[in-house]
Amino acid sequence: MQLFRILTPLVASALLATAVPLVQAQNKGDDTLLEMQQAFRKGDRNKLAQLLPSARGHALEPWAAYWELKARLGEAQPAEIQSFMQRYAGSYQEDRMRNDWLLLLGQRRNWAQFAEQHPSYRMSDDREVRCYALLIDQIKGTAPATVGDDVRSNWYAIRDADDGCTHAAGELYGYKKLTALDIWRKARLGVEANRQRVVRNAVEIVSPDSLPLLKEVLDAPTKFLLSRATARGNARQELVLLALIKLAGGDPDGAAQQLDSKWSVHLTPEERNWAWGVIGKAAAQKLSGSAAGYFANVTKDSDLNDELLGWKVRAALRAGQWKAVGKAVDAMSAEARQDSTWAYWKARSLLAGKPSETDRAEARQLLEAIASTRGFYEMLALEELGQRITTPPAPAPLTTEEKAAARANPGLNRGLYAILLGLRSEGVREWNYTTNLHQSGGMADRELLAAADFACQREVWDRCINTSERTKGFIETSQRFPTPFRNAVVERANGIGLDPAYVYGLIRQESRFIMDARSHVGASGLMQVMPATARWTAKKIGLNGFTADQINDRDTNITIGTAYLKLALDDFAGSMPMAAAAYNAGPGRPRSWRNGPVLDASIWAENVPFAETRDYVKKVLSNTTNYAAMLTGQPQSLKSRLGTIGPRDAAAPEVNKDLP
Repeated sequence: MQLFRILTPLVASALLATAVPLVQAQNKGDDTLLEMQQAFRKGDRNKLAQLLPSARGHALEPWAAYWELKARLGEAQPAEIQSFMQRYAGSYQEDRMRNDWLLLLGQRRNWAQFAEQHPSYRMSDDREVRCYALLIDQIKGTAPATVGDDVRSNWYAIRDADDGCTHAAGELYGYKKLTALDIWRKARLGVEANRQRVVRNAVEIVSPDSLPLLKEVLDAPTKFLLSRATARGNARQELVLLALIKLAGGDPDGAAQQLDSKWSVHLTPEERNWAWGVIGKAAAQKLSGSAAGYFANVTKDSDLNDELLGWKVRAALRAGQWKAVGKAVDAMSAEARQDSTWAYWKARSLLAGKPSETDRAEARQLLEAIASTRGFYEMLALEELGQRITTPPAPAPLTTEEKAAARANPGLNRGLYAILLGLRSEGVREWNYTTNLHQSGGMADRELLAAADFACQREVWDRCINTSERTKGFIETSQRFPTPFRNAVVERANGIGLDPAYVYGLIRQESRFIMDARSHVGASGLMQVMPATARWTAKKIGLNGFTADQINDRDTNITIGTAYLKLALDDFAGSMPMAAAAYNAGPGRPRSWRNGPVLDASIWAENVPFAETRDYVKKVLSNTTNYAAMLTGQPQSLKSRLGTIGPRDAAAPEVNKDLP
């Protein structure tokens, strides 16, 4: 029994001591935990209170107690909350409850009690809590000199409406630690993200009198722009800019026409540059040939944020404008320039055309700083330096003591128990807290290696992979790129002419080898097959008697998933990047995305409009290259798997036109 095997040290000794009765009691407790999770999701306080006594003594009792108290936290007394945190001291549930309580105290503006609890908060990863804490420091006169920058960066990073950072921003605006431009930029971000509450909250801070006009801006931007001739004063200028941003989201060419013919002269240079940046981004996301031209109207790249600059780079890559690529990367924040994506393209921009020796030296320095087997651009950097992708040397084997320490860790045990019981979300959160957040800076490399080994041995592959990926000083390839179900995958792939490394690379990205994985759109199993796609593919390959409930059967899922992948690969003339994009976003989109100039596939992939698919394609291809190196034992090339991408040859037959 797999659950029984992981109960170390929580309950294993007790179970072994009295065998059958306690095993039965634990199983009964499992049912109670599952029932409590459902009651918590439904907000059924009475059911939670009724079931809690039955969960006492269970390995996952902290979860049961957390759900019961969290459901009524708004009415709970401080002494009761303190009692909970003392009872489960050192656990994820204790710190999760403290996080929840700190948010509640912040919303209530109970700064004294917040300040009392905050030093004990270990996770320190909640942006709202961070903003509340910074505001308290400001009130007390102990805030760091960077308080405005810290609140602004946390506030900008929150996509949806919040209380903590919005309130802190409003107060710091009063303290003159944030400027009007800081607040208006948050409103701009809110319009781009289509988050009207975010926009209203920001405008209410900086210009509450503008709220009636703001509704018109958001509801009918074209009407707002056409019905006005001027924009006097900063607030009116910003409202015009918000209207242009709103319009650009659906009609970048229309927004460009409005800006160019009427509104440009009424805006400040910064506002004008931002408008062109947003219009350029919107055009780039439509793969419009106008995008680079819109971005060319930006007179000062540093007026744009990293997101807009990233899209300026993409548009410039697509247009072959290497100087614009380099300039846009140079204007990014120091943090963004460290990202392997932008470091790689900066290096490529330096090597384009006729590079000087200085250019070559700078490019080499950038490439050497990122070159490794850890990801897509890291691998491309290796190849630019004349190297191939090989399997890195394995770290020293784990000692018996290192393995024992991982197996004796209560948080890791509870995490695995919850996952194997079916409480995957809770188990993953507890596992990640234990490896990443319980101690400052997270576990050290050897501890992570041992924790990953613990998960690998229990075949909890997603925790095995994700935990091993956190090691910085070495790479344990067998953990990062495991090969479960090897006979089934290799035999099926070879049987239909697919590279097994490509299949493994895709499964790793799709499901992390979780057999019962189910996506938010209904895709299921190892290869995350949609029911309608499964039925079409089964019929196409002659899999008679197929029913939708077979999707989670391992071999059936592999059969259908690999068959669909092969059909997609054939449809795209063997292009692995386009077939991966089709697998993730459907074949219609990459058929459209391939139109335009013939591009290096790395440029094509970077220009995929959807962030999820863009990331997916790059990870599937880098996964594939690592798996190929491991499975064959031979040096590999990512570039050879990329090739070029351009419009379909009109003379070539459409292989699978009805591919869903």
